[in-house]
Amino acid sequence: FPHFMLKEIFEQPETLKNCMSGRLNQEGTHVILSGIIDHKKKFLEAKRILIIACGTSWHAGLIGEYLIEEFCRIPVEVEYSSEFRYRNPVIYDTDIVIAISQSGETADTLAAVELARKAGAFVYGVCNVVGSSIPRNTDSGSYTHCGPEIGVASTRAFTAQVMVLTMIALTLANQRGSIKQDEYEDILKELLLIPDKIESILALNEEIKQLASIFTYAHNFIYLGRGFSYPVALEGALKLKEISYIHAEGYPAAEMKHGPIALIDNEMPIVAIASENAIHDKIVSNIQEIKARKGRVIAIITEGDTEIKSMADHCIEIPQTKECLSPLLSCIPLQLLAYHIAVTKNRDVDMPRNLAKSVTVE
Repeated sequence: FPHFMLKEIFEQPETLKNCMSGRLNQEGTHVILSGIIDHKKKFLEAKRILIIACGTSWHAGLIGEYLIEEFCRIPVEVEYSSEFRYRNPVIYDTDIVIAISQSGETADTLAAVELARKAGAFVYGVCNVVGSSIPRNTDSGSYTHCGPEIGVASTRAFTAQVMVLTMIALTLANQRGSIKQDEYEDILKELLLIPDKIESILALNEEIKQLASIFTYAHNFIYLGRGFSYPVALEGALKLKEISYIHAEGYPAAEMKHGPIALIDNEMPIVAIASENAIHDKIVSNIQEIKARKGRVIAIITEGDTEIKSMADHCIEIPQTKECLSPLLSCIPLQLLAYHIAVTKNRDVDMPRNLAKSVTVE
């Protein structure tokens, strides 16, 4: 591999297997996170969950919000640690605060953890680096077990965080009885297939590399998604910004007509994350709106989706999966797209300018 980032993108099937190992049984009938089971009473009595994080971890937190609200029926709020710690937030002693950080040393998240603990909340850490500050300062937690990440732009740490949040949501939903047993097992069985499905997306690397060469000229990108795909749009845009230095924005697809649609012309590439979901027809109409204004659409679609394929300028097909697990697949082509655009522009992919792997200062 020419760069650590590409190596880490390709290691994701393996890191996700490590992440599930010892937690999700091979039959796909049960998932156990000891960090939750050991504090079962706290979790069952929780009236609200607050997720605090920065950057890519914040995007993982948004997916966590959708998962926990969907399966556990507990209200969730996702906050930027840097805002949370300075705005005198309302925190109850019945709240559970989930702090997400790859390094476990993020200064703002660490300060937000202290604030939450002083207010009497139960704090749960989701970190990668064993023995780092956040795991030492929280009541309980889960490690992502994805190994050291060298590239500054986070790839496998992100998918591992999403995987842990998925397992948190399913463990908690099962304990609360808020999910039907057959649905619970269906999702777990599908979760076991995710690493192999990622392998099949990685096989499209050359195709995505060709696609990247077409869009190297672009000065701006818009990423659109709905539902579970919206945080993926934010993450895809962040990856492109970080390593290629191209301005990119992620938006909920329906918000486009509240402003961003004014930006669309034949010079503006739009990445639409349009994998199969309950509101698929809505994103189809968003793509039609873009095409009517001469926008250039790169669509991430589910295999066999002929409707969007006939409209979009370029399509990247990903395997079918459950809607709640789609972020684990749809983020992969976006990581590769950002990587190849940055390489074509001759950027330092592993050490982008002005960025640090772990933000330990304010």
